[in-house]
This record gives sequence, structure tokens and C-alpha cells, in this order.
Amino acid sequence: MSSMPKLFIAAGIVLVVVGLLWMAGGRWFSLGRLPGDIAYESDRVKFYFPIVSCILVSLLLALIFYVARWFIR
Repeated sequence: MSSMPKLFIAAGIVLVVVGLLWMAGGRWFSLGRLPGDIAYESDRVKFYFPIVSCILVSLLLALIFYVARWFIR
């Protein structure tokens, strides 16, 4: 099998996994409202920086790409 069909299969698997996590994400965990996310509200200013959520998404994407690369080889 050439590399192009493997790439399409891996991309399809990644998209299915991301879609399932996206659909179930609101019910199982509140991404964006995790402990460690920075939120500040005053009368005029609303500041929100989801640092822990960003780190978690980064680790998840790194794992997905690592597994996809493993399947391609």
C-alpha cells in the first residue's frame, strides 16, 4: 500500500476521534473552565486566558499526531 491511502486513513481516524471528543466534551469535562485557567472580571474588563486548557489540547494533539505518524510508518 502506498503512503497516500495510509495518510487518508490516518486523517480519517483522527477526524473521527476529534469529532467524538468534541461532541462528548461538554458532557464529560469542561474544557475552558479547568482549574488553572485564568479568569478576571470587573465592571469594565473581562479577561480570560485558558492556559491549562491550551496545554491539555496541545498534549492531546501531539499524541494524536504521534499515533498517526506511527500508523503511517
